[in-house]
Amino acid sequence: MKQQNSGNQAGLKPREKKTRLQVGAPVELMVFLIEKLPDRTRNHIKALLTRGQVSADGKVVKQYNQLLSAGQEVVIDWSHAKAPETVKGLEILFEDPYLIVINKPSGLLTIASEAEKEKTAYHLLMNHVHRTDPGNRLFIVHRLDRDTSGVMLFAKSEAVKNQFQNHWKSMVTERAYLAAVEGPVRKPEGTISSRLAETKTKMMYSTTKPGEGAVAITHYQVLKSTGTRSLLKIHLETGRKNQIRVHMKDIGHSILGDKKYGAKTDPMGRLALHAQILAFRHPVTKQPMYFEAPIPPEFLRLFNER
Repeated sequence: MKQQNSGNQAGLKPREKKTRLQVGAPVELMVFLIEKLPDRTRNHIKALLTRGQVSADGKVVKQYNQLLSAGQEVVIDWSHAKAPETVKGLEILFEDPYLIVINKPSGLLTIASEAEKEKTAYHLLMNHVHRTDPGNRLFIVHRLDRDTSGVMLFAKSEAVKNQFQNHWKSMVTERAYLAAVEGPVRKPEGTISSRLAETKTKMMYSTTKPGEGAVAITHYQVLKSTGTRSLLKIHLETGRKNQIRVHMKDIGHSILGDKKYGAKTDPMGRLALHAQILAFRHPVTKQPMYFEAPIPPEFLRLFNER
């Protein structure tokens, strides 16, 4: 989400702190707000709802699918709206006292390696939280590969991190990726299931040996396809290391740019994998949270070249 001046949204005059909108016909609240606030992202609108900044006929509404009636007045209170701060090298989608959600660019490590100590998402965010209080801490909830872009979650306390990691399946309601893979995927949708194990050289692979590895389940849907490549939407049922990359190799459609797992082409100059959606129940407020990182333009260009 880009940092914006809330005083100039949806026709606001610079010093106005509320936007008043009239409902012309029955419509769901989210649909209405997306239409009336075209310069706001879906993530930002959801954040406005979560923080109780939207009301209908004087009553605060937090449910995005609330049905509105013709003649109702919807009011957005910008007085306590806070645009996320920017951090050079990454984009903060959401931040509160418990969590930070970012859109990680491709090429940025999650955490330090032997070769790179400072140019990591963790290091950048630690500097960010230390500007407020040098005693602040940060914990990685889940990781993305260096060359994978998209939504990533950090916790501001060990207790919140542990809550996510111990109850991941019940707390996370959606986790979706986009992957551009080699070749036309003939089956429009499917599920890949295997047990994943790791070699001494950190290479993941599917194994059929009894008792070896951990179960990994990947669901995919073909969004676009050409004679040479396909764009897939992928939902994870499990979150094993390199799961998508291994499973794409297993079905003969390695991810573009993924030489480690069998790719022969690299038209983007990066791994063509993007963590698009992460939705979960907030560990403290219990509110439903939804974050979507925009599709990188280089993905779209791959399928517009006809």
